[in-house]
Amino acid sequence: MSDTGKQLASTVREDGTLELSVVDLPIPTPADDEVIVQVEAAPINPSDLGLVLGMADVSTVAQNGDTITAQVPPAFMPMHKMRLNVPVPCGNEGAGTVCGAGSSAEAQALMGKTVAILGGQTYQQFRAVKASDCLVLNEGTTAAEGAACFVNPLTVLGMVGTMRMEGHTALVHTAAASNLGQMLVKVCLEEDIPLVNIVRKPEQVELLKGIGATHVVNMSDPDFKEQLTAALVETGATLAFDATGGGTLASDILGCMEAAAVQLDPSGSIYGSTTHKQCYIYGGLERATTTLSRNFGMAWGLGGWLLTYFLIKVGPEETQRLKQHVADNVHTTFKSSYTKEISLAEVMDAENVKAFGKMATGEKYLICPNKGV
Repeated sequence: MSDTGKQLASTVREDGTLELSVVDLPIPTPADDEVIVQVEAAPINPSDLGLVLGMADVSTVAQNGDTITAQVPPAFMPMHKMRLNVPVPCGNEGAGTVCGAGSSAEAQALMGKTVAILGGQTYQQFRAVKASDCLVLNEGTTAAEGAACFVNPLTVLGMVGTMRMEGHTALVHTAAASNLGQMLVKVCLEEDIPLVNIVRKPEQVELLKGIGATHVVNMSDPDFKEQLTAALVETGATLAFDATGGGTLASDILGCMEAAAVQLDPSGSIYGSTTHKQCYIYGGLERATTTLSRNFGMAWGLGGWLLTYFLIKVGPEETQRLKQHVADNVHTTFKSSYTKEISLAEVMDAENVKAFGKMATGEKYLICPNKGV
């Protein structure tokens, strides 16, 4: 094995230029409780793109020799002040083979195993991680099949867990035709949880209904709010997870929840219904300012939701149980499919960056850091 490996790095310059490059770095020496994973597959999730592309305008992506460049709009530059001119490693999750191990018995036991990992820096050939943080994939599961074991599946299970912890009985989900959204449909069907799915296109309605979704509303329809309110009356959903973040969608959902609550119980006051309505923003697909109309009474909440914070809240034992649940169902409920598998060298193709940077439904890319080596 070579002494060095390659890594994808993202740098935001002070003038607003984003640079993507592949750099060489020494293969780490594992600590006693660590292993070295030869990363064979790492998905590009929407949550990865904020770091990879730095909120850059994808239409400005250009080839510049061995580097990809793009321009970050001035409005997004303040969020990058802690990373200016610093090459940042990317990739939240991935999977591969343990090719080196520290001296501990736990680390040594993983030698040669195919494992999934979470914790960043997975768009590189060799990653050092604690043995205790590895999820050993079940026999017969490939690295590509297990690469997305964490972010999307655990987010889905975290949404359901949050619903139960906060006393809700049904869910609303936006950008629902995504890979994550389809997983949520399957989990809710398995656990008999009413789910209202919000999408943007007619074909996405058909996609979700094709896998068993009951309530799918198209926000592009002129009667979207009427459709949404009717679905909320039928399901009683009072908790929403919004992947878009910007614009008026969160406000629209809360307003329709209030309208549904009033229909179900018209005995409210001038302060609106007493039913608490909660919307969590967990993504940023829509970059416009979040706008609230405040037509949903006084019993409401709008906040942020992050998988990491949820896992901290439930603790390591429950986190491990959730991870194993994903591993046991990675070929069914939590199956991920990919439009294209690309090497690190192929990430340096402007057309590939433009493609995965669109975050289009059904177009998920998988980076294979050791492909072609």
